[in-house]
Amino acid sequence: MTDKRITNKIRLLRFMANEMTQEELGRRIKMTRQTIAAIEQGKYSPSLEAAFRIADVFHKPLGEVFAWETDGEAPSNRSR
Repeated sequence: MTDKRITNKIRLLRFMANEMTQEELGRRIKMTRQTIAAIEQGKYSPSLEAAFRIADVFHKPLGEVFAWETDGEAPSNRSR
């Protein structure tokens, strides 16, 4: 079985949203700044509800914010 992981574009989307802070995003979805940081870094996978809330803040479909990638895949959906 290949290793898969959730990747995201949260950092990029925050930057494109007038450089929204992790604190602001966390406040808007009722999570801590530390949790947002861990999700961005791939150290924590959000619940499905939290993932939808994050996508909703940026007015994006879930698949444009999060991706399910095999290790070694091209980083097309990886946050920068």
